Amino acid sequence: MALLRDRDRRKIQADLAQLEGPVKLVTFTQELACQFCRENDQLMRELSELSDKISVEVYNFQLDKEQVARYQVDKIPATIVEGARDYGIRFYGVPMGYEFMSLLGAIRDASRGTTTLTPETKAALAGIKTPVHLQVLVTPT
Repeated sequence: MALLRDRDRRKIQADLAQLEGPVKLVTFTQELACQFCRENDQLMRELSELSDKISVEVYNFQLDKEQVARYQVDKIPATIVEGARDYGIRFYGVPMGYEFMSLLGAIRDASRGTTTLTPETKAALAGIKTPVHLQVLVTPT
Protein backbone atom coordinates (compact mmCIF):
# COMPACT_ATOMS: atom_id res chain seq x y z
CA MET A 1 0.00 0.00 0.00
CA ALA A 2 1.36 3.42 -0.99
CA LEU A 3 2.03 6.03 1.69
CA LEU A 4 1.23 8.92 -0.66
CA ARG A 5 -2.33 9.24 -1.92
CA ASP A 6 -2.89 9.68 -5.67
CA ARG A 7 -4.16 13.23 -5.21
CA ASP A 8 -1.08 14.14 -3.16
CA ARG A 9 1.24 12.39 -5.61
CA ARG A 10 -0.01 14.58 -8.46
CA LYS A 11 0.52 17.78 -6.44
CA ILE A 12 3.98 16.70 -5.28
CA GLN A 13 4.97 15.63 -8.79
CA ALA A 14 4.02 19.08 -10.13
CA ASP A 15 6.05 20.70 -7.35
CA LEU A 16 9.07 18.47 -8.02
CA ALA A 17 8.93 19.28 -11.75
CA GLN A 18 10.54 22.61 -10.77
CA LEU A 19 13.73 20.97 -9.47
CA GLU A 20 16.84 22.43 -11.06
CA GLY A 21 19.50 19.85 -10.33
CA PRO A 22 19.69 16.25 -9.15
CA VAL A 23 18.98 15.35 -5.54
CA LYS A 24 20.04 12.17 -3.82
CA LEU A 25 18.11 10.87 -0.82
CA VAL A 26 20.57 8.76 1.17
CA THR A 27 18.75 6.57 3.66
CA PHE A 28 20.03 4.47 6.53
CA THR A 29 17.94 1.57 7.67
CA GLN A 30 18.04 -1.95 9.07
CA GLU A 31 15.65 -4.87 9.11
CA LEU A 32 15.52 -5.53 12.85
CA ALA A 33 14.93 -3.22 15.81
CA CYS A 34 13.85 -0.21 13.75
CA GLN A 35 10.19 0.59 14.13
CA PHE A 36 9.82 2.96 11.15
CA CYS A 37 12.67 2.04 8.78
CA ARG A 38 10.39 0.32 6.27
CA GLU A 39 8.01 3.27 6.11
CA ASN A 40 10.88 5.73 5.65
CA ASP A 41 12.42 3.62 2.89
CA GLN A 42 9.04 3.35 1.15
CA LEU A 43 8.41 7.09 1.38
CA MET A 44 11.78 7.95 -0.16
CA ARG A 45 11.23 5.46 -2.99
CA GLU A 46 7.77 6.88 -3.67
CA LEU A 47 9.25 10.38 -3.86
CA SER A 48 11.94 9.24 -6.28
CA GLU A 49 9.23 7.86 -8.56
CA LEU A 50 7.78 11.37 -8.87
CA SER A 51 10.88 13.01 -10.39
CA ASP A 52 13.70 11.79 -12.57
CA LYS A 53 15.94 14.23 -10.68
CA ILE A 54 15.56 12.33 -7.40
CA SER A 55 17.54 9.18 -6.69
CA VAL A 56 17.69 7.03 -3.57
CA GLU A 57 20.67 5.24 -2.03
CA VAL A 58 19.95 2.83 0.81
CA TYR A 59 22.54 1.75 3.36
CA ASN A 60 22.32 -0.67 6.24
CA PHE A 61 23.08 1.12 9.51
CA GLN A 62 24.80 -1.94 10.99
CA LEU A 63 26.71 -3.18 7.94
CA ASP A 64 27.68 -0.07 5.96
CA LYS A 65 30.00 1.44 8.59
CA GLU A 66 32.00 3.49 6.08
CA GLN A 67 28.87 5.32 4.90
CA VAL A 68 27.59 5.69 8.48
CA ALA A 69 30.88 7.41 9.37
CA ARG A 70 30.95 9.49 6.18
CA TYR A 71 27.50 10.94 6.82
CA GLN A 72 27.88 10.94 10.63
CA VAL A 73 24.59 9.13 11.15
CA ASP A 74 23.91 8.14 14.76
CA LYS A 75 20.29 6.97 14.68
CA ILE A 76 17.79 5.43 12.28
CA PRO A 77 15.80 5.75 10.19
CA ALA A 78 17.88 8.55 8.72
CA THR A 79 17.63 10.43 5.43
CA ILE A 80 20.28 12.75 4.05
CA VAL A 81 19.14 15.24 1.40
CA GLU A 82 22.11 15.79 -0.89
CA GLY A 83 22.34 18.04 -3.95
CA ALA A 84 25.59 18.91 -5.70
CA ARG A 85 27.16 18.36 -2.28
CA ASP A 86 26.19 17.32 1.23
CA TYR A 87 24.68 20.43 2.84
CA GLY A 88 24.26 18.74 6.21
CA ILE A 89 20.48 18.25 5.87
CA ARG A 90 19.38 15.28 7.97
CA PHE A 91 15.96 13.87 8.78
CA TYR A 92 15.66 11.27 11.52
CA GLY A 93 12.46 9.28 11.72
CA VAL A 94 9.84 9.35 9.00
CA PRO A 95 9.22 12.92 7.76
CA MET A 96 5.43 12.70 7.53
CA GLY A 97 2.79 15.15 8.62
CA TYR A 98 4.16 18.67 9.05
CA GLU A 99 7.73 17.42 8.55
CA PHE A 100 6.89 16.32 5.00
CA MET A 101 6.70 19.92 3.80
CA SER A 102 10.12 20.54 5.36
CA LEU A 103 11.45 17.54 3.44
CA LEU A 104 10.07 18.91 0.16
CA GLY A 105 11.57 22.31 0.94
CA ALA A 106 14.95 20.70 1.65
CA ILE A 107 14.77 18.81 -1.65
CA ARG A 108 14.03 22.06 -3.52
CA ASP A 109 16.88 23.90 -1.76
CA ALA A 110 19.37 21.09 -2.39
CA SER A 111 18.30 21.00 -6.04
CA ARG A 112 19.03 24.73 -6.41
CA GLY A 113 22.15 24.64 -4.26
CA THR A 114 20.86 27.60 -2.29
CA THR A 115 18.08 28.64 0.05
CA THR A 116 15.47 31.39 0.03
CA LEU A 117 17.03 33.09 3.06
CA THR A 118 17.33 36.86 2.80
CA PRO A 119 20.76 38.41 2.17
CA GLU A 120 20.62 39.87 5.70
CA THR A 121 20.07 36.44 7.22
CA LYS A 122 22.86 34.92 5.13
CA ALA A 123 25.22 37.71 6.24
CA ALA A 124 24.30 37.18 9.90
CA LEU A 125 24.89 33.42 9.57
CA ALA A 126 28.23 34.03 7.84
CA GLY A 127 29.28 35.97 10.93
CA ILE A 128 29.03 32.90 13.16
CA LYS A 129 32.61 31.74 13.71
CA THR A 130 32.15 28.76 16.01
CA PRO A 131 30.63 25.43 14.97
CA VAL A 132 26.90 25.12 15.64
CA HIS A 133 24.95 21.87 15.87
CA LEU A 134 21.30 22.71 15.36
CA GLN A 135 18.55 20.15 15.87
CA VAL A 136 14.82 20.68 15.45
CA LEU A 137 12.66 18.13 17.23
CA VAL A 138 9.07 17.68 16.16
CA THR A 139 6.36 15.73 17.91
CA PRO A 140 2.64 15.50 17.12
CA THR A 141 1.69 16.09 20.78
